[in-house]
Amino acid sequence: MTAVNAATSRPENPIVCTVPFDEDGVRHGFLRLPYSRNDSAWGSVMIPIAVFRNGEGPTALLTGANHGDEYEGPAALQALTSELDPKQIRGRVIIVPFMNTPAFRAGTRTSPLDGGNLNRTFPGRPDGSPTEKIADYFDTVLAPMADFVLDFHSGGKTLDFVPFAAAHRLEAKMQEEACIAAMHAFNAPYSMVLLEIDNVGMFDTAVENHGKVFVSTELGGGGTATARSIGIARKGVRNFLIHAGILDAEPEFAPSVELDMPDGDCFVFSEDDGLIEPLADLGDEVEKGAAIARVWPVARTGQPAKIYHARRGGLLAARHFPGLVKTGDCLAVVAVRGAEITPEPARDG
Repeated sequence: MTAVNAATSRPENPIVCTVPFDEDGVRHGFLRLPYSRNDSAWGSVMIPIAVFRNGEGPTALLTGANHGDEYEGPAALQALTSELDPKQIRGRVIIVPFMNTPAFRAGTRTSPLDGGNLNRTFPGRPDGSPTEKIADYFDTVLAPMADFVLDFHSGGKTLDFVPFAAAHRLEAKMQEEACIAAMHAFNAPYSMVLLEIDNVGMFDTAVENHGKVFVSTELGGGGTATARSIGIARKGVRNFLIHAGILDAEPEFAPSVELDMPDGDCFVFSEDDGLIEPLADLGDEVEKGAAIARVWPVARTGQPAKIYHARRGGLLAARHFPGLVKTGDCLAVVAVRGAEITPEPARDG
């Protein structure tokens, strides 16, 4: 029988955090989600969590592996859990390197427990599937604690991106400006003001609805990570904490190219199954109407390829990664290129 909160008549989320959030020092533990299964009748899903606290101050929530086949965030955050000195911070840092632990352990985008895509499941349900329970806990417990939220993403096994940090256009303009400022502070090689084509159920949307400062990333893809992409993540998360007023250190800044995705013309979708022949590479400048890919049929020889064209001019910011494509897959994203900027460290007074 599901427990119910008497004050709200709402089912209680069964996830229990094994470490306190409000004690100074460093705590390593788990978000323990009861999950009965064939090989463990009273078993649990154990989601690692670290909490760093030093007195009063802002709270940052840092998450990776929202999708289980994306690795820059988990690598950077695992490093941070062993390297962060609580004496250098003011406030609190909550780190969840493997937000969707079942998917991460399986190396899949979605959960092997229920097929759920965590980043399309928010706000979740406290009495739902395992993925819905995880989403509900982050939405009702962790996100409300935070002032700043950084959620790492990359392209997983099916997409590849130029490495960018991202913020969204919001109706609340002061919140939007704060998110864009934090995105610039992260200081990825590219900084994207992002239009989501499918924002229903996203962690991004849930956090922004709480009024928090939110930054996301896309730092590569192909179901792997590189020394460069992990380096971008490690530098960016420290810059993010410095910007939040939590970490006492000097930021590390380099030039960043501003990108914008103003509308749906940025996206090119395949209308065919077949073999991709790229005609442009990530980071290339393309003109509107330029051929960016051929899709060759594979059932027989002697058949012509379908040519796909850019629907706007700009920079090729993302591409389909596997060599084979299916009808409906995103082939490419062309973003509008803006100026190259270098943030300046904030000065006291």
